[in-house]
Amino acid sequence: MRIILITGISGSGKSVGLNALEDAGYFCVDNLPPKLLRHLVEIRLEENGDTLAVAMDARSADSLAGLPDDISLLKEEGHDVKVLFLTAKTESLITRFSETRRSHPLSHRVRPELGRAGQPTLTECILREREMMSAIEGIGHVIDTSGLSANKLRAWIKDLVETERTPLTLLFESFAFKFGVPLDADLVFDVRVLPNPFYDTTLRPYTGRDEPVIAFLDAQAHVAELLADIRNFVGKWLPAFKNDNRSYLTVAIGCTGGQHRSVYMVEQLARHFRASERVLLRHRELS
Repeated sequence: MRIILITGISGSGKSVGLNALEDAGYFCVDNLPPKLLRHLVEIRLEENGDTLAVAMDARSADSLAGLPDDISLLKEEGHDVKVLFLTAKTESLITRFSETRRSHPLSHRVRPELGRAGQPTLTECILREREMMSAIEGIGHVIDTSGLSANKLRAWIKDLVETERTPLTLLFESFAFKFGVPLDADLVFDVRVLPNPFYDTTLRPYTGRDEPVIAFLDAQAHVAELLADIRNFVGKWLPAFKNDNRSYLTVAIGCTGGQHRSVYMVEQLARHFRASERVLLRHRELS
């Protein structure tokens, strides 16, 4: 059976992700206590089901400790189990809770700071939840949803589902340093040392996908040199990541605005590795 466990920090988009999995044909269950996971799998097998998606979060934190062992047992039984861990920067989570005017799920379970009465602050709840979920984060593929629209998150989940049977998927992601490094990056490369097309007013409206910017960067010797260095580094260590039984390896390339240089580099790297590997592209700052 193909099983996807979607978990992470409250407000990071688990409901959106679960809906995307339901649209992809998965039988979905929300907020399942982890101790019931194996029993649910047995029920699905009795019903001849071949897919299952389950959302879990800190509301069941007391029984999350045994989840890694349950996942290992399910894999030993021959099930294809993937864990997606959604997270976001604290400021993004605060904005989302403020917009929806919902209280944090832990607001009645976390004690406020010492010497202060009443309910804990939203920030206190988020920090406590990160502590509670830290052990689970290490066993899953992390997706940073900071600044992502619901539509883009659904598209990313769909792409990941389509690659679930491949041994390892290379994710190349462009981003802007001014908006922060992606939390889900395994490898991060800084290409701000390269000539910036932004300062050419004729190139500024374009992106690293467009021919004028491509031609400009192709003509720069340092661009080709840095591209070759990154390509060789990823190629050299990719077998080691595969041997580590990873499902995904996220390589993030950053520049100042996330429009030109990082986009160009990601496109070039994806074109090179696509000949031999399963590759996905993400341009975080492009609409």
